[in-house]
Amino acid sequence: MASTSDIRNGLCIRYNHDIYKIIEFLHVKPGKGPAFVRTKLKSVTTGKVIDNTFSSGHKIEDVRVETHKFQFLYNDGEYYHFMNTEDYTQIQLQEAALDRPDLMKEGEVVTVLINTEDNMPLSIEMPASVILEVTHTEPGVKGNTATNATKPATVETGAEINVPLFINEGDKIRIETEKGTYKERIKE
Repeated sequence: MASTSDIRNGLCIRYNHDIYKIIEFLHVKPGKGPAFVRTKLKSVTTGKVIDNTFSSGHKIEDVRVETHKFQFLYNDGEYYHFMNTEDYTQIQLQEAALDRPDLMKEGEVVTVLINTEDNMPLSIEMPASVILEVTHTEPGVKGNTATNATKPATVETGAEINVPLFINEGDKIRIETEKGTYKERIKE
């Protein structure tokens, strides 16, 4: 058992007969009344995100997890298939267990959280950023760069990202996986 002081991003807890991963939290100490913790919880089985408030000192049931490195192999439409980089065992996960599957390309190494009680994979942690190639974008208009203007661009995984006007097709860009936003162009 853990308490609200142990809450951190990525912690997996058992709540309402399901396992949730904490994706956001905020400790609040108002001027009047007791302190509390405001959280955003993501179900690892359905992918549904809920808001919940725990009073300070509330006991929560944490789930022991192990992390393993897995390589993304392919997506067959229904499941995403991964291979353990140490013992080459394969697992498959539904899209709901993944945070940003549209930014994952084949061969990408990710961290998989596995429940130690039943060895079931819970969720995937992507690297902080990924490098992808732009496959389609409209050409930028010259001289239209005085403002921080952006345009939509499709990357090699099929995801659509807003990028600055100077990005062209064939450019490689770094994308922050947490927010799904453009970070920088990669020079070759």
